[in-house]
Amino acid sequence: MQNAKDTFYVTLQSRLATLNPARTIVVRGVVRPGTLVVENELPSSGVPVDAFRLQWTGLQVNRTGALPLVTMECSIQYATDGSTGNAGMDRGRLLAAMDAELAAALGAEPHTVPKINYSASGTGVSPTTMGTNVFWADPIFGTARAIDERLERTTTVQVFAYQEAGEL
Repeated sequence: MQNAKDTFYVTLQSRLATLNPARTIVVRGVVRPGTLVVENELPSSGVPVDAFRLQWTGLQVNRTGALPLVTMECSIQYATDGSTGNAGMDRGRLLAAMDAELAAALGAEPHTVPKINYSASGTGVSPTTMGTNVFWADPIFGTARAIDERLERTTTVQVFAYQEAGEL
């Protein structure tokens, strides 16, 4: 399951960075694309502003086929305070821009990518392509919520992958 999560995250991060290379965040002093996964980061109290925060919120495994089919729900939270030049009065437009980026990234063809094992990539070993794919459904955009000066939204997407033998 971890390989499917990593593959979906890297695919989404790459697509979002291509759509808007200026959307970046600084994590522990490193500038990187404006997408992060909650379970892979140090604890934080909230949604980072002007970035996409992925959290895996659901899991089902169907073992009736030749390979178990894993269905995971990915919750993507994002928020904006608006720009300082407009005194935050453009926060609706900026949230709509993030909606459009996310919709374009998740809607881009193909809706399936080869599953990749990234676990050894930090050791100098290249990521390896596995024998199955990761695929996903259309996103479901939740209602925008105003929390003080911040405007935020949570979007969910179902992510699917077959669990290969020996895979965690």
